[in-house]
Amino acid sequence: MKIIAEIGTAHQGDLKQAETLIKAAARSGADCAKFQIVYAREILHPETGLVELPGGSTPLYKVFEALERDASFYQDLKDLTEGEGLEFLATPFGLESAGLLHSLNPEEVKIASPEVNHIPLLEEIATWKLPVLLSSGVSRLSDLELALDILGRDKTTLLHCVTSYPAPEEEYNLAVLPHLAAILGVATGVSDHSMDPELVPGLAFIQGAQVLEKHFTLSRGDGGLDDPIALDAANFRRMCDYIAMLEPLTDSFSRMEKMEKDFSKEKIRAVLGSGQKLLAPCEAENYGRTNRSIHALGDLAPGTVLTEENMAVLRTEKVLGPGVSPVFYKKLIGKITKRYIPAGEGILLEDLMEEGD
Repeated sequence: MKIIAEIGTAHQGDLKQAETLIKAAARSGADCAKFQIVYAREILHPETGLVELPGGSTPLYKVFEALERDASFYQDLKDLTEGEGLEFLATPFGLESAGLLHSLNPEEVKIASPEVNHIPLLEEIATWKLPVLLSSGVSRLSDLELALDILGRDKTTLLHCVTSYPAPEEEYNLAVLPHLAAILGVATGVSDHSMDPELVPGLAFIQGAQVLEKHFTLSRGDGGLDDPIALDAANFRRMCDYIAMLEPLTDSFSRMEKMEKDFSKEKIRAVLGSGQKLLAPCEAENYGRTNRSIHALGDLAPGTVLTEENMAVLRTEKVLGPGVSPVFYKKLIGKITKRYIPAGEGILLEDLMEEGD
């Protein structure tokens, strides 16, 4: 199993902190260190307001702005990561960050759950012909099918995920992994936001996961966006050692027998779940808001012609209203608004003039 230390933005824009994190991840058993290439303007609108995160209500747009760095910073991250013998991996969130990532000549690309329906981003990454790790949180089966139709299946690994921070172990539904592999025709893995270093990782391995991603921090009190739900070095090493202990066992029965000595059968059954691909209860209310939709960048008066300059594919979150799916992005270019749309709000089909109006 390939194990990814999701450092994300835990470095908080500081290269020395990043170096310390990378070295700690390497010592803790990671095969790969992953980062996030953040430009606030391609993730959220400034009017998004506060977003509930593990550390509390957060002015996320401003935090993302403070984390923005130029290409040289990410080249340094890549050099430091590879210098420790780890694979460098990064997540872009839009076409600008994708362009930066592509300039670094990555071996592989990670797409986060909220970007599963970012059609322009998927179409761009598909042209790179690189292996892709695609997280599946806050997504329905139809969303995943569309994304895979764009990206292709032969080089894509689907990471089953619950987009909640932290994610309850009992909602992970890990029995879905072999079903996703069979139905969608892809390799599978898990992006784990639960708190236990052994339970979900161990069961994911038994269910056939080939990749495991877990947030990594030096300390849960360090102040990074995801630090409160990340594993520190000692617990990350504990996770890696648990997987290494399961790997030599000859079959799934022997591996499950070992896990049943460490966790109750009732707990294991709850974590395995029904095996159906459904939204987890903890993420269901965020469907359509954590994902992408089309939003007005500025105030749009009636009679405004929609262009790539005045609309964007963004996350909605809680304050603003969602717009139509990014599937319609190209079709909306050139359409004319028939009513006022405030800056940041989602653009709906009923906001637009119809043919003959």
